[in-house]
Amino acid sequence: MDLSTGQPRPVSRHWRVTGWLLAAVWLFFLNVPLATALHQPELWRRVLGVTALIAFGIGYVLLFQWARRLRQLLAPIPAGRARAGLALLLLVGLASIPGTGGDWLATLVYVAAAAVFLLPPWEALAVVVVCAVTPALASWLVPGWQAESGIVFAVLLASFAMFGVSQLAQRNSQLQAAQQEIGRLAVAEERARAARDLHDILGHSLTVVAIKAELAGRLIDVDRDRAAVEIAEVEALARAALADVRQTVGAYREVTLAAELAGARSALASAGIAADLPAEVPDLPEEWDRLFGWAVREGVTNVVRHSGARCCTVRVHSDRVEVSDDGRGPSIPDATGHGLVGLRERARRLDAVVTVGRRPEGSGFLLRVHSPAEAR
Repeated sequence: MDLSTGQPRPVSRHWRVTGWLLAAVWLFFLNVPLATALHQPELWRRVLGVTALIAFGIGYVLLFQWARRLRQLLAPIPAGRARAGLALLLLVGLASIPGTGGDWLATLVYVAAAAVFLLPPWEALAVVVVCAVTPALASWLVPGWQAESGIVFAVLLASFAMFGVSQLAQRNSQLQAAQQEIGRLAVAEERARAARDLHDILGHSLTVVAIKAELAGRLIDVDRDRAAVEIAEVEALARAALADVRQTVGAYREVTLAAELAGARSALASAGIAADLPAEVPDLPEEWDRLFGWAVREGVTNVVRHSGARCCTVRVHSDRVEVSDDGRGPSIPDATGHGLVGLRERARRLDAVVTVGRRPEGSGFLLRVHSPAEAR
């Protein structure tokens, strides 16, 4: 599947040639009626017999390739067109009778096989039965034609073989459809992951930039030196955010708990919120350190944006991280925002649990990410 278009990739030239050979290789069974036609004493019988058999072989191959192409494209075979094609194939076989005599019955093998490949099961079974009993009826109705038990056996064998081919083609089509769906879901998941990462990175960084810019605007008339410091930090944060975006697009983005704690201290200070942060953090496995870092980033961003808090507390243990504040408590953006969706996705990969609610004290906001063992 071409992931850029969502369409099946074109079939390679090798497989196209293989498909033609798969259909044409069985035509050598027409050698008996063809030999009969070539040995007819009358010219018009020879010409009619040979021409009809050639047209029959070409029609069979084209019909087979048409159906095979539709299966490759995961498209249904139109029943009306399939019936019309089979009827035309049978008529061409009948047209060869003046040149082939009773040997035209060999064409029924191909009609039965094509029916199995093209038609719904019950219709195909009816065609196979008719093709199987026709040799016996023909020998009884037409003087000089002998009952060919070999034709009956060939009809049944070819039908059974084509049933296996059709089942294989159906399974291949289902497998291709499943692969396309997997590819589509992989693209959708990658896009969602990139969107979550960009939201988490830019949401935090731009929140801090906005707060520092607002603070600098208030200070510019009362403390120009402090305002200049804030503006310099805004510039540094903007450059860092740009670098983060570039790294995320390049799939090199790494979040660490220590870096996020340092960023949280700066963001809270700019927002005028007292920060109670750990001076040290325990040694954590890399994936848990990264997850706890995302938790701190998301929790502090929500505190700065929505809480109206005076103090924010972060606690880090070997099995959990907690971000809490003394503000107005959880709101709809806190509980259902895009950042928490992304955090829950990351936590799910480690079987961790994300909880959002009020602090045990009864007020304020609490974001908690903990391991499955701690959850129990």
